[in-house]
Amino acid sequence: MTQLLQAITLGLLIGGVYALMASGLTLIFGVMRIVNIAQGAFLVLVAMVTWWLWRETGLDPILVALLTTPLMAALGWAVHRLLISRIRDASPSTSVLLTFGLALVIEGLLSIVSGNKYRSATPSYFEESFKVGAVSLPKAQVFGFLAAMLVLCALYAVLTRTWTGRAIRAATQNPAGAALVGVGASGTAALAFALGTATTGVGGSILSVLYPFFPASHYEWISRLLGIVVLGGMGSLPGALVGAVVLGLAETLTATYGSLNWSTLVFYLVIMIVLLIRPQGLLGARLREDAA
Repeated sequence: MTQLLQAITLGLLIGGVYALMASGLTLIFGVMRIVNIAQGAFLVLVAMVTWWLWRETGLDPILVALLTTPLMAALGWAVHRLLISRIRDASPSTSVLLTFGLALVIEGLLSIVSGNKYRSATPSYFEESFKVGAVSLPKAQVFGFLAAMLVLCALYAVLTRTWTGRAIRAATQNPAGAALVGVGASGTAALAFALGTATTGVGGSILSVLYPFFPASHYEWISRLLGIVVLGGMGSLPGALVGAVVLGLAETLTATYGSLNWSTLVFYLVIMIVLLIRPQGLLGARLREDAA
């Protein structure tokens, strides 16, 4: 029983981190209908910057997110203005190719600067744990989870309590109706892209502590995030949260009672089964053209 409780607790902790990482991807898709393949590369870029700052200055890797988050928001805004806005009326495949090319550029630059070596930030509390009864909670995962929940709550508050957030939600749910009431599509898309990219500022800093990474590991991360978003429903923030928790639990339960090597396979089997029953994902909205 203790082993099961331990596995579920760890699954929820890591699921919270996955939810933060996937939130930016699903937010961008919800507003712009763009699958940002570069989201995984942004995460690895932030992880590399965090690792370098931790090594050179001794700053806590998770607190480095206070620096990287606004920088990634600015980078997201610039990428939208310089690249994404130029293909606004192009086919979805064009945006996939463009963002995939951006991911390759980031991977190449990181490989030149840092080499293809695994990196990982290991602060002083990396091997320490909290004890709650018989359950052991690794401090690194607890701090990462708390940082992820803090950012997700802030993101929820922005989307529900501010005019900017209401504009983004309106553009997500009904772009034509939002335009009729004066919500500018271009400005809203730039804000959504900047906000979605900003989430990698925190996600990448947490990644640098919880997982070893190297420049080409962005392929692994974008495939994992796409799996979460597809399972939860493309463009649905609550869906991303549910999909992330399912992935976290699948990983820890499979690793506890089977083998860690099978955890990814189990997760994708869950996706296949869910999509056979609900093609729009667990919490995704079914579009009129899907139902036809």
